[in-house]
Amino acid sequence: MNDLFDTEAPGTRAGAPAGQLPNAPLAERLRPRNLDEVVGQPHLLAPGKPLRVAFESRRPHSMIFWGPPGTGKTTLARLMANAFGLEFIAISAVLGGVKDIRDAVERATATQRARCEPTVVFVDEVHRFNKAQQDAFLPHVESGLFVFVGATTENPSFEVIGALLSRALVYVLEPLGEADLQRLIDRARVELGNIDVDDDARRMLIDLADGDARRLLNTIENAAASARRQKQKMLTAAFLRDALPATLRRFDKGGENFYDQISALHKSVRGSDPDASLYWMVRMIDGGADPRYVARRAIRMASEDIGLADPRALRITLDAAEAYERLGSPEGELALAQAIVYLALAPKSNAVYRAFGDVRAFVEKDASRSVPMHLRNAPTRLMKDLGYGDDYRYAHDEDGAFAAGERYLPEGVSGERWYEPTDRGLEQKIGERLRELRELNAQRDGGEDKSIA
Repeated sequence: MNDLFDTEAPGTRAGAPAGQLPNAPLAERLRPRNLDEVVGQPHLLAPGKPLRVAFESRRPHSMIFWGPPGTGKTTLARLMANAFGLEFIAISAVLGGVKDIRDAVERATATQRARCEPTVVFVDEVHRFNKAQQDAFLPHVESGLFVFVGATTENPSFEVIGALLSRALVYVLEPLGEADLQRLIDRARVELGNIDVDDDARRMLIDLADGDARRLLNTIENAAASARRQKQKMLTAAFLRDALPATLRRFDKGGENFYDQISALHKSVRGSDPDASLYWMVRMIDGGADPRYVARRAIRMASEDIGLADPRALRITLDAAEAYERLGSPEGELALAQAIVYLALAPKSNAVYRAFGDVRAFVEKDASRSVPMHLRNAPTRLMKDLGYGDDYRYAHDEDGAFAAGERYLPEGVSGERWYEPTDRGLEQKIGERLRELRELNAQRDGGEDKSIA
């Protein structure tokens, strides 16, 4: 009797397409035949963990697999269908549309009439379906016609409609670790005729895979094919460097990983760590990020996290962006690196950032207050006659070019202090100056401290 998770039928490989050809890609030939052959994801598949419990219970439920490429999303969907003996329909959201959903409904309806059981409908890259297309699944998931299984590299919270999310459990898949990738290399060696792989080549293969099983297996397969042509008996690091094309790190320009790396760069700069800041900048560019985008983010950091503590930071980032436009890659990237290191080491202040946010929030909630008459412009005689600009005190005519006690906020708004400089960098001196001005205001108003905000 077959093991609970061994769904292999005589002459076939469960979990792989029926009639698989011997020359199918290595990743397809090594697709796990049962749950115990799956490499990685112990937080889901180890004894007592959620997915293994779901398989053991033999009670299928709708689910969404969220994780980076090559972590087993498609494999787990196929194994689930096989383990439960259910019909399996795969739809690619990249190539499919509403017609594919209708066809799936027809097939699933026929299966339900014949066998009184649901059909597993697997939607790869589900985030690429729009809201209307995702809505089309809802009644069939609700009725039990479909066991919906979605796979996505994007955050389902943002990319999958709430109604579908509420009907499915989300399982987060992690990139494969080094031990997992070592196991896959050993399996690949056997499948490829026991080709030898030395330790340095293993290290290189694991680094190039970047946690992606499919990338690892495709790389080994291409390297082994090249080795056979050159009658090379062992894969070495030197051979791989010559035989393989340049490979980029995983970096999805529009996806979750993209924003994670941006976040890491921004937080490293904010945390005043130049080494980590450079690392994340290089990771982004190495992975295909547009250096112009890195430049724009640096300009934002100069205003948000440094501000008036070091106003030179903004000028340096603008100069770096201009330098990149003139030089391009790779020469211009050095200017960006210089700016990033400067930002990391500059004194930090978010005082202007906070003040701007606080004032914006105040204005959004407050009434549309009139501009005080003494601050209004009076370009015509009528406006002068109406009192526009009356009693305005021209600051340059006052001692120290400061009109102590003058009010610049609308009537009814007083005492607000939105901008409070830090004691770091230039803002320390700005703070001293601000305290002097406020003291002058207080003296003019008879001891009452009035804000000049």
